[in-house]
Amino acid sequence: MSKKLSGSGNKLIAVIGDTDTVTGFLLTGIGERNIKGESNFLIVEPDTKEKLIEDTFNAFLRNPSIAVILVNQHIAEKYLRHIISNYEEIIPTILEIPSKDKVYEPKKDSIMQRANKLLYGSEIK
Repeated sequence: MSKKLSGSGNKLIAVIGDTDTVTGFLLTGIGERNIKGESNFLIVEPDTKEKLIEDTFNAFLRNPSIAVILVNQHIAEKYLRHIISNYEEIIPTILEIPSKDKVYEPKKDSIMQRANKLLYGSEIK
C-alpha cells in the first residue's frame, strides 16, 4: 500500500495518536521521515509534553506535503481543540478518529459540528 495519496501530487497522511493507533497506521505504510529527520507521525504517551503535541500539529498544518491529519479524538479534545476549532482550511484536512480505549463522540468534533450545521442547519446533539 502506498503511503501517498494517489493523484494528489504525492501528498502524505499524518497521524497524532496513542501508541496503538499510530502503530496501526505505520503498519499500513504511511510512515515517512525526510532528510531532516522530520516524520509525519507522533505517538502521544501520558508524559508527552503539550508543547510538543501542539508544535508537531502546527508543523503538520504548515507542511505542504501533508494532505490529511488524523488525530485521536481524546488527544484533540485535551491538547488541540483550540487550534482545530479555529482552523478553516480545506487542506490539510483534519479528521478526528477513535482510539482503542476511547469512543468517538461526533458532538465533540468541531469539524463535524460545522459540517452538520452547514448541511442540516443544526449542530449534532
